[in-house]
Amino acid sequence: MQTQPTSNETVQSTSSQPNAKGKSLSILFELVMFIRPYKGKVLAALVALIFTASLTLSVGHGVRILIDEGFIQQSIQDLERAIQFILTITVLISIGTFFRFYLVSSVGERVSADIRLAVFNHVITLHPSYFEINGSGDIMSRITTDTTLLQSIIGSSFSMAMRSALMCVGAIIMLFATNIKLTLIVLASVPFILVPILVYGRRVRALSRKSQDSMADVGSYAGEAIEHIKTVQSYSHEAQERESFSNEVEKAFEIGRQRVKQRAILISGVIVIVFSAIAGMLWVGGSDVINGTMSSGDLGAFVFYAIIVASSLATISEVLGELQRAAGATERLIEILQVESHIVAPSQNITSPQALSAEVAFDDVTFHYPSRPDQAAAEHLNLRAEEGKVLALVGPSGAGKTTLFELLQRFYDPQLGKVTLGGVDIRQFDPHELRKQMALVPQQPALFSHDVFHNIRYGNPQATDEQVIEAAKKAHAHEFIMNLPEGYNSFLGERGVRLSGGQRQRIAIARAILKDPNILLLDEATSALDSESEHHVQQALKELMRGRTTLIIAHRLSTIQHADQIAVLDQGHLVDVGDHQSLLKSCDLYQRLVELQFKRMTS
Repeated sequence: MQTQPTSNETVQSTSSQPNAKGKSLSILFELVMFIRPYKGKVLAALVALIFTASLTLSVGHGVRILIDEGFIQQSIQDLERAIQFILTITVLISIGTFFRFYLVSSVGERVSADIRLAVFNHVITLHPSYFEINGSGDIMSRITTDTTLLQSIIGSSFSMAMRSALMCVGAIIMLFATNIKLTLIVLASVPFILVPILVYGRRVRALSRKSQDSMADVGSYAGEAIEHIKTVQSYSHEAQERESFSNEVEKAFEIGRQRVKQRAILISGVIVIVFSAIAGMLWVGGSDVINGTMSSGDLGAFVFYAIIVASSLATISEVLGELQRAAGATERLIEILQVESHIVAPSQNITSPQALSAEVAFDDVTFHYPSRPDQAAAEHLNLRAEEGKVLALVGPSGAGKTTLFELLQRFYDPQLGKVTLGGVDIRQFDPHELRKQMALVPQQPALFSHDVFHNIRYGNPQATDEQVIEAAKKAHAHEFIMNLPEGYNSFLGERGVRLSGGQRQRIAIARAILKDPNILLLDEATSALDSESEHHVQQALKELMRGRTTLIIAHRLSTIQHADQIAVLDQGHLVDVGDHQSLLKSCDLYQRLVELQFKRMTS
């Protein structure tokens, strides 16, 4: 049964949940650090925005001329002058709008790419315990969906909000200049517009965050089902998976529907209030024109400016919903960027592991996984692997064998004791430099959706094609690689799905050979091979292990017998250490393990 996470991890796991108080649009200011490098383009877009807004407002003057001097005076010349003025302004507005839209949209594209890169670069440096609690589907949703949303917001909605706000302020100033009494009537409606924006805006923000989280759950569920498609089909669970996925989609739809409903109420309410105010203004203004206290041109210009105010407020209320979604997306992205890795290099006096001996030691190590704080994966464990020797780790499932590999690579740090390399605590090394000294061949090798060259060269990105091929030959992989459709350029599919288990294992071994490490970590690297392939690879590994410190998680009797030392583990404790013959005499657990292995070999 899984226990509760530690306090530190609890904070981390709940960080992806919305703040109890909710976050305002001020979270968007976190984007400034990504926008700052492009301040030149932003400034140019702002100039274009002010230019087009000023020209748009000047159209009201053209309307006044059109009515008072064109229509009222019945002057064709004045009418033509007014039309020419409006057309000239329109052309200039279109030019300014082109530059504004292009500049802002290009900045949105660039900032979105920068944020996506920053989040990914940060995520791949985080400690593995972070991924025990935070699912890959949620993280991928943030890197893809949330950054795409920000791209739309920065490149379009944010620009529209700024333009509408500027136009609204400018139009209100022109309203005062045209007729103070009518302006006060229009402004009296503003509080009635702001209240629904504030009330419903808060609801939209909360629902936007929920909507984005629910979409992450949908993506995570689908990804998991597709990843394990063979298991799904093997157990004939297609119908159950369809139903479960349908439930996830419906949850996301319902949250999205509620969010859209709140936005629709907000927009429609603002429209009713705004145009009701305009209708009232037209009644008062029309009465003044009839009574001769206001010219028709002034009323026409005033109506033009009032419509600009109305449309600007309507646009702002609509864009505000998008900005609420942007706030939710920004919050989710910033949360990841603010997560600090537990595994970091020392700030000073960093020791280089390259010149040290390849002797590995676990000194009184006690370790609990963050997700299982009440269960010790290793407890007061003392173990030493001598330089150039082979140490086999044996024990039942859950004994702590894999845990030692993870501690040695410093994926985790022990709560008590220390792990040393060449007598130096590995916490004194840069984790990147420490891991350069090791090569891991896991029982289930990780292959990438790329060709054979890429997967083997992962062990040494600077290796030439000839060195890659030589490593493959040593791993006895060259023959089957040459039989692939395009040889070393053959695409292996996701997780190397186009290869058999034994072939994937030999690709992983070739990768380790190419890395040429000081320390080898083999998680029963030959377990997936048939007898003939195992013999060839054992010969390759025997050559590779010569002069190197090797730790092997061993299950097969053939592997155990050739080890210089064998450590018997059980439930995180070291039971005994010795060679094969001595352990057969002194260790009951080892005797049982050997008997079980012998029975499997003879059955």
